[in-house]
Amino acid sequence: MVRQVAVIGAGASGLVATKCCLDEGLEPTCFERSEDIGGLWRFAVNCGRVSVYRSVISNTSKEMSCFSDFPCPEDFPSFLPHSLFLEYFRMYARHFQLLRHIRFKTTVISVRKRPDFATSGQWEVITETEGIQESHVFDAVMVCAGKFQQPHLPLASFPGIETRFRGQYFHSLEYKDAAAFQGKRVLVVGMGNTGCDIAVDMSHVAAKVFLSGRSSKWVFSRVANHGFPWDMHNTTRFNHFLEWLLPSAIMKRIKIWKVNSWFNHEIYGLASAKRYFSNFNFIINEELPFCMLSGTIVLKSNVKEFTETSAVFEDGTTEENIDVVVFATGYNFSFSFLEESICNPLKNNRTLYKCVFPPQLERPTLAVIGLIGLTGSVMVGAEIQARWVTGVFAGGRGTLPSSSKMMAEVLKKQLPKQNSKLNFISYTSEIASCAGVKPSMLRLLLTDPRLALAVFFGPCTSYQYRLMGRGQWSGARAAILTQWQRVLKPLRTRVLEDSATSYSWHWLGLLALPTVLASSALRFWEQQVWK
Repeated sequence: MVRQVAVIGAGASGLVATKCCLDEGLEPTCFERSEDIGGLWRFAVNCGRVSVYRSVISNTSKEMSCFSDFPCPEDFPSFLPHSLFLEYFRMYARHFQLLRHIRFKTTVISVRKRPDFATSGQWEVITETEGIQESHVFDAVMVCAGKFQQPHLPLASFPGIETRFRGQYFHSLEYKDAAAFQGKRVLVVGMGNTGCDIAVDMSHVAAKVFLSGRSSKWVFSRVANHGFPWDMHNTTRFNHFLEWLLPSAIMKRIKIWKVNSWFNHEIYGLASAKRYFSNFNFIINEELPFCMLSGTIVLKSNVKEFTETSAVFEDGTTEENIDVVVFATGYNFSFSFLEESICNPLKNNRTLYKCVFPPQLERPTLAVIGLIGLTGSVMVGAEIQARWVTGVFAGGRGTLPSSSKMMAEVLKKQLPKQNSKLNFISYTSEIASCAGVKPSMLRLLLTDPRLALAVFFGPCTSYQYRLMGRGQWSGARAAILTQWQRVLKPLRTRVLEDSATSYSWHWLGLLALPTVLASSALRFWEQQVWK
């Protein structure tokens, strides 16, 4: 029986994993190599570890990102800078008394199966603290070290960058703020969220920023209809139901129409509707279109090669006098403390059963938490994973299928790399079903119609997974019914004379929103049919 659990990492995933262990009566020991909690959200300069840059703002809103039994304070803004995210983690750790279970400045050197692993499922964990190594035996291990560990810097794909280019170049991991790039001509390679964020940040002080990428990108704003957070507006069970109900071709056309209603992506050279059907990569950045309109950011094709002072692009154009090149080219998988037989398959997290359990192990006593890409908050995904895993460890949430069945499902569900993000509602609901905590819409409709409507038509916040089943939280219902109030509270710093009336109309609009969306979708579908 599992009792002692090693948790590796004290970032967002490690904190919630430690808390879930305690909820299940397990005894966690969390190992954190730095001196504090927070992981990459703890900003630092020249710290020898991965951390966010100074200007970073969360892409998912506080209500859609917070843990399921600990809402963010109502006076926090909807989108959090790194300082407030870290403060939230500190509040969470204090409230659930997690710090006593964390060993700081302790690096995990290796995690190896015990000789009797086939029967005991135990692991030998070797750690190092201030140069002194120590061996431990644990019944289970939860790997919460995250995927931002080793920077991917494919210099060989950019001829001349090492041999001819005279300027400065570095990976986005080293970028902390824009102050050092005043008046520079900068090239950012990579059009993911990080690359676009850094390009926008630098554009405020640089002479010119060039943004280079290979693939198409659709751009979303954090600010959605009526000024509400984009994810609370879009990520609803009603919208998810529509996607299931309507033909995929119609849904794709609706999505293109919606995203292009903000600005035409083809005019900006970002994405074409004709190529949507093969891929739909999106980023969150409301400033990028304006920076392109104002000329502070210039979009370029993929880099072909570098000369001493210039960059030559695949479309034949050249940009001269480049001072700095920033490679926002992602990260390589790096869990060097694991055995190769376990580590190598993990390099593609789709080789994990439901993106959590390595299916080849004789005993399911090792789980990976948070190594996943979602269309919503990874924090929420990590929490539901941790709740399921600790339930399995404690023996209170059933057993997993056989290794062969898990492997068969893994192979069946593997997807191309470009579709690496899983649908937030589909995935969290699937894991919640495994954990026995998925809300029953029929039961809610029969027992609490008001709550049922809020769950189905409102944002799919993590509180929904605390309404029933193991780990039920008495405050979940109130948290769901007051979630819009916590969005509006930090905005109400200047009350207008007629604000009470407009506030009431806002709520009427929100109640009518599902009907409007459904009718718009049907009208659009009818137009396409008649065409």
